[in-house]
Amino acid sequence: MKAGWGSESLQALPNGRRYLVGVSGGRDSVVLLDWLLAQGYGRLIVCHLEHGLRGRTGKTDARFVERLAQKHGLEFELGSARVATIAKTTKRSIETTARDERLAFFQRVASRRRCRTIFLGHHADDQVETFLMNLLRGAGVRGLGAMRERATHGRLEIVRPLLGVWRSEIDEYIREHGLKYRDDATNQELHARRNRTRHKIVPWLEKEFGRKVRANLWRAASILAEEEACLDELLPNESENALFLEVRRLRDLPVAVQRRTILRWLRGNEISDVRFDVIERVRALLQSNPSVAKTNLPRARHARRRAGRIFLE
Repeated sequence: MKAGWGSESLQALPNGRRYLVGVSGGRDSVVLLDWLLAQGYGRLIVCHLEHGLRGRTGKTDARFVERLAQKHGLEFELGSARVATIAKTTKRSIETTARDERLAFFQRVASRRRCRTIFLGHHADDQVETFLMNLLRGAGVRGLGAMRERATHGRLEIVRPLLGVWRSEIDEYIREHGLKYRDDATNQELHARRNRTRHKIVPWLEKEFGRKVRANLWRAASILAEEEACLDELLPNESENALFLEVRRLRDLPVAVQRRTILRWLRGNEISDVRFDVIERVRALLQSNPSVAKTNLPRARHARRRAGRIFLE
C-alpha cells in the first residue's frame, strides 16, 4: 500500500463511470470530493446520512452537502437515521451504530442506483486510530489490519483513496484550494473512544516514542491489511453467504482457519461488531459434545447447532 496522494486503488476505476461518494461535510470528505473531481471523476453521486444526533446542526450539514453537490452539478442522495434510539435499542455504541447505519444507507443507494462502488474519505490518521483502538480492545490479526484501500461490505465495494494521506496534508489542501467545510464540534468531546485515542493516546505515544511512531503504526496496520487480503483469498468463498456451517468440515480445519471462516460467515450474514469472544463462542459449538447448543450474537441474533450444522437465528 503506497502512502500519499494518487492512490493505486484508482487505477482499476475508470473515471468515466458512475460512482457513489460519501460526504459528511467535514474537511476529509470535502477534500475527497474536490480531489476526485480534479482527477476527472465527474459522474459522482454525493451521499449524505443525517444521523439525528446534532439537531439543527445536522440538518444544516445536510443542506451544506446538498448545495456542494449542486455547485458541481452532481446528483445528491440524502438519508436519515435516529442513531441514538437505534443504539439504545440494540445496546451498541453510538459510533458503531452510526457506522452501521451509514453502510446500510450506502448499500441501499448502491442497490437503487445500480452503482456498486463508493469512495470514502478515511485517511492515514484514521488508520492509526483504528489500529490502536482495535489493539486495545483485543482484536485479532484481522482487526489489527484495520482499513483497506479497497474492501467489500456485502455487495458494496468501498474505496478509500486518501488512506495514505495525513490529516496535516488534508489541512494544507484545504488552505491551498480555499475549500469551505463544516466543523463537527463533537470531534473534540472526549467521551467518544476515537476522540480519546486522537487527542490523548496518539499525542502521548508521540511524546514518549518520537514523532515517527505515527508513521510506524500506519505501516504496521497497512502491512497487516495487505496480508489479510491475501489470506482472505485462500479461504473458501462459499462460507461468506452460506446459510449454515458444516460442523465436521469446519472442525477438521486449523484453528486459525476456523476463526477466519466463522468471522467471514458472520459478517457475510450482516452480523457486525464481531469480536474475538463472539468467534470463540461460535467455535465452541464445534466440540464433539458441546455443553451448549446455542450462543448469543450481537444485535439480538443467535447461532445454534443442530443436526451437525450451525445456523443463525
